[in-house]
Amino acid sequence: MLKALIFDCDGVIADSEHLHFSLFQKVLAEIGISLTQTDYVEKYLAMDDRGCFDAVFKTNGKNLTDVERARLIAKKTALYQKTAAQNLVILPGVVEFVMAVSQKFPLAMASGALREEVLLMIDAAGISHYFDAVVAAEDVKNGKPAPDAYLKALEELNKKHPGKNIKPAECLVVEDSKHGLLSAHKAGMKVVAVTTTYPAEELSSADKIAPVLTALRVKDLEAMFLPPVP
Repeated sequence: MLKALIFDCDGVIADSEHLHFSLFQKVLAEIGISLTQTDYVEKYLAMDDRGCFDAVFKTNGKNLTDVERARLIAKKTALYQKTAAQNLVILPGVVEFVMAVSQKFPLAMASGALREEVLLMIDAAGISHYFDAVVAAEDVKNGKPAPDAYLKALEELNKKHPGKNIKPAECLVVEDSKHGLLSAHKAGMKVVAVTTTYPAEELSSADKIAPVLTALRVKDLEAMFLPPVP
């Protein structure tokens, strides 16, 4: 039985992946490291800032100290805060879908973005009050594709709804990235993927695929959790 929904943020709530890429590219270029859009989408897109900088430095054969990592994250965060308000585009159907599912299920957010960035996005969409829990990069040790964010979000939901005793297999994750799908499946959760960032063929491991959230109906999501008909 479906008991809760957990959302990714970038690429699901807002069309913000292009902004993150451009900021990573700018910050890295200033220290002599190039980042192509292809590499970002294929290797780093679902990672939190810490994981992305670590992975890029490793790929380029460079050492990254804790101090330098913190400096790079702070620089990217400052740039995001300056530019996000003018560049954020809330994706079609987000508000309507969140409103619809919130009538039946508790909702949580599990994002690799920093908390301030996540709150900015869901506040811009006018949907922050629908979420019982928001898990961001600061709340977990390991970012996606590790399952930590989704398991933490479930833990927070159960704190808010102790009588529901929600299990991972009773959660549906809404994702847009390959790393995110892997993260949710590692957490033991089913996933519906929207093709806002990757084409459907690259999201084939999802339990269900939709072009946009408006293509999803609550009864169809509930049907994903029914036992197979003999």
